[in-house]
Amino acid sequence: MEFFKKIFFLIQKNIIFLLMISIACMSIFLYFLQKEERSIFASKPKYHYYFIGQNSVDPFWKEVRLGIESAAKHYNVAVEFNAPRFNNPQEELRYLDIAVVSNVDGIITHVSNDESFTELINEAYHKGIPVITIENDDKNSNRNAFVGTNSFLLGKEAAKLMIKATGGKANIAIIVSNDYELDTASQNLKINGFLSMINSYPDMKTTKVYTSKMGILSAEEITQSIIINEKEVNGIFATNSVDTLGAAQLIVDHNKVGSITLVGYGDTKNILRYIEKGIIFGAVMSDPFKMGYESLKALMDIKEKNNVSTFIDTGVKVIEKDNLIEYEKKADSIE
Repeated sequence: MEFFKKIFFLIQKNIIFLLMISIACMSIFLYFLQKEERSIFASKPKYHYYFIGQNSVDPFWKEVRLGIESAAKHYNVAVEFNAPRFNNPQEELRYLDIAVVSNVDGIITHVSNDESFTELINEAYHKGIPVITIENDDKNSNRNAFVGTNSFLLGKEAAKLMIKATGGKANIAIIVSNDYELDTASQNLKINGFLSMINSYPDMKTTKVYTSKMGILSAEEITQSIIINEKEVNGIFATNSVDTLGAAQLIVDHNKVGSITLVGYGDTKNILRYIEKGIIFGAVMSDPFKMGYESLKALMDIKEKNNVSTFIDTGVKVIEKDNLIEYEKKADSIE
């Protein structure tokens, strides 16, 4: 009991001192909080831009957003991000209409194969709003610039992987998607680039180009048909990430790893894991972070220099087992 009395006495004796320390700590905390708030809002953003992605869940579009955010911070601009959760061209059009009506300072947008996109982009142009198309292009519109990958070059890089994997001797099947949201011209360029390399090797030929469609004829079904009915095929080139994963799974299921060389597209975690295991020999990939950064930089060039290239090539990334560790380190550094 005597011990508690002493403790209580000491608290009473020093209570003013303790209160002063508490007040001082709180004052310091509030000072730094206000300082941080002032630094965030120290300068008003130069411009208000509007971004429309194809969807909000695909890792590709998440990385595009990271690139735009990095550029926005560098140039001190505000960017409003909008995208349907899953691919939905009508919802993209609704966001594009909102951007045009709102008279934003500039628009970065994915486009689908729909004339309504052309009409809205042209409306923005006539209102003096610069528009940058990203990943897919709309050449028939008055867009100011397209930021994306040279699809012909991407196809050539995929062919180089196939040649390296097979030693220049292969019968190859190509799987493309007829998803109406994809740029058909871009897909054709990708295939033409691939064939331009393959055709220069006498022991390499393309047996057939297959078309996958979600819910009707998937890459899994196509690959299964190839394995059962096209015994001579020992190479497959899949032109998008979904088909790449579908083909890889069937190659595993039918125990054809090592017998069928798969070259694909994309750098999702599963694709990288399949490359590590040797199920996929390699993949080509556009650079979504760079696409995002360069698209916002293009708007800044228009606004402040009144000049921009109509096509900004963001290059092709090539991923195979030999450079996988280095590639993953670079990806981690961006995140």
